[in-house]
Formats: sequence, C-alpha cells, structure tokens
Amino acid sequence: MKIQRCKGTRDLSPAEMKAFRLIEGTFRESCLKWGYEEVKTPTLEYLHLFTSTGTLTPGMLGKVYSFLDWDGWSGERVVLRPDGTIPVARFFIEHMADKALAKLFYTTNVFIFEETGKETREKWQCGAELIGAGSTTADVELIVLVLEVLQKLGLKDIQVRLSHAGVIRALLTGLGLNPEEQARVFDQILDGDAGALARIRPGKSEAGKALSLLLDLKGKSSGFLRNLGTLVNLPGLEPPLKNFIEIIDLLESSGYDCQIDIASGRGFEYYTGVIFQLFPNGTKIGGGGRYDALIPLLGGKNVPASGFALYLDHLMDLVKPGSIKSAEPRVLIRTEPASRQEGLSLASSLHSAGYVAEVDLGQSPADFRWTVDVRTQAPRFVLTDRGNHQELQAQTAKDVLAILNKG
Repeated sequence: MKIQRCKGTRDLSPAEMKAFRLIEGTFRESCLKWGYEEVKTPTLEYLHLFTSTGTLTPGMLGKVYSFLDWDGWSGERVVLRPDGTIPVARFFIEHMADKALAKLFYTTNVFIFEETGKETREKWQCGAELIGAGSTTADVELIVLVLEVLQKLGLKDIQVRLSHAGVIRALLTGLGLNPEEQARVFDQILDGDAGALARIRPGKSEAGKALSLLLDLKGKSSGFLRNLGTLVNLPGLEPPLKNFIEIIDLLESSGYDCQIDIASGRGFEYYTGVIFQLFPNGTKIGGGGRYDALIPLLGGKNVPASGFALYLDHLMDLVKPGSIKSAEPRVLIRTEPASRQEGLSLASSLHSAGYVAEVDLGQSPADFRWTVDVRTQAPRFVLTDRGNHQELQAQTAKDVLAILNKG
C-alpha cells in the first residue's frame, strides 16, 4: 500500500521553506520596526470561543475541525483553530487586559474543512492585531504596514479593495430588514456571496438608492463615495460613511491607490468598520479591517481593535524560491581522514562569523562560492574562490576567515 499524506494537506519542500522563511522573516522584521510584539497561541481552542458570541458565520462553523476532549467523566468540545485573530483577542483578554495599547503579531496555521480535499485544509498566516486604538490612523497604519511587507518581498501592482461593515449594516437597517434577515444577508455577504446585496435592491427608498449607488461604485475611489453622502439622506449611514471616506482620503494622500468594492467581505465575520483585501494580479493574498465588537463579545472590556492576515500559502506561489539567494557566500569544507576534526572546528568558527559552511558529505562544489581543503601538511588550508577562479593558501582558521572577509 502506497503511503500518502492526508487529503487537503501540503508538504513544504526545502525550496518552498526558503520562500516561507523569507516571507515570515520579512513580515517579522517589518512588524518589529512598527513596534509590534510577537505572540503564539495554542492550536487547540474551546469551540465556544467561536460559537457563543456569533464570531463566525454558520458557513464557517460548518467547516471547523471539532471533537470532544474528554477529562474524566466530562469534556469540552475543542477545535483546531479556524481563525488567527480570535485566539489573539482571547490572549489579550487573559494576559494584557490592563494595557491601554497592544500591538501584536504572529505566524500560525489555521484549519478549515474542505470536503473535496482539493483545497488545502491547513493554511498558514502571518497576522498583526492593533488593540486599543480606534482611530482612522490606526486603520491606515495596518494597511501601510502590510503593503510595506509586500513591497519588500518584491510584489508589485498590489490592488487594495475596500469595503466597510458599518456601511453595510446601516444599509441593511435602512432597508427595513428585521434583525434575523439582516444577520442572514450579512452572513451571505461575508461567506462570499457578492450577489446577496444585489438581490435585495429595492426600488425607490433612500436605502435602496444608496445600495444601488454603492454597488455601482466598484473600482472607484473616494471622490465618488463623497458624492454619495450628498445624494442620500439615510439615518445611521453618515457616521460609517464619513469614516470610510476619511480612511480612503488618508490612504490616497499618502500615495496609496485603493478601490471600493462594498460587496467584498468574505472571511470577515466579526468586522465592524473598514475591510480591506489585497490582490496582486488577481490573487487574494490577505486582508483585514476593524473589529471593535470582538473583544467585548468575548467577555473583555469595550476595546477597539483592528488587524490583518497575509496568506502564506498564496504568497509562496508568488515569491519564487529560485530567486531567493543566501546573502552569505557558501563555503564547502573538504577534509582528509586525519583532518576531519579540524574541518568540523573550522565549520563552527565560520558559522560564528556569519558564514554558511558545510563539511563535504558528497555535495557538489558547484553549489558553493568557496571550497576550503583542510590538509595535514602545509599549507594547512587551500581556499578556492570559484567565482574568480582563484586559489589562496592559509595556515590557520583565523587566516581563512580573513581571506573570506576580504573576498
């Protein structure tokens, strides 16, 4: 019987792990420079963390991996985390509730069931959460941060699509839908049904007029959105619409292009304000937004919050492993039987100095910039610079390091 990996899972090759670590390292470096701190949360969480407060839509809850975790005669139903933000919100409530501001980031895996197994069920994310700041500046900071990461990774022509959960909710209220109908339509939108809004376009009400205008704004910028505010008089729409306009204005004045797509919100179940999604060449690689209601729903204080996630699985397909090269010149150390111990010591010394150095176990010298032959007789070390086709000699490990530094 042929042994196979589980359906819907993915092995990462050495070349793919180079891309993974490059993305993770670039993300981590940018977050630290913006003042964020790294956290890790458990793979297992209690199911009620995601169900008791309606933080996930029914469509999402139907795709979680859950099972009963027995403890004596009783047990709690647990899940493999289907989301990265909710566990970090739980972490904040447990460990950092006394903080006025928390800027946190993480790299984690999430698990979502997909019945055909053709899509990956385990997905990797890099995420950042900004808890305690409710300003427009905080929302835009997150968008600028994530665009900075993508720029460092060499990705160009990133399309930023913007929606606003507050605007959608105001429209649904204005349409006269009862709370149950509002929840149903909102869940449809957030489960990716872009036609849900279009199907309920009523004729001549103010809400219907606003809805038609917003749906027609797909791909447009803030000037068109500002005109909407002058054309529609709908109670409850002005505050979120004003916030939406301010965010777009700040982004555009900072030199960032963005497009309105009010019906795009898939995967943002608990969001209350701006929602943004990122597309290079039509491939969705991440998104985020404001979720001011989440921490209170989980039992914490009334704390504003926003965040985003980048999807490593998609990014790895865009950041080509073949283009990722080590910054340090690689060194292959070849020894004679009597010089093996000295060869191993030289490798350790080179590692301490920041070089990538390997002892020859059958590797191809063509993969290395330098080869160092360790001999039992003078000259003790013979270095070959394969880039310049030059051969040099050294008597001590310190001399070898000096030659490499100069080279």
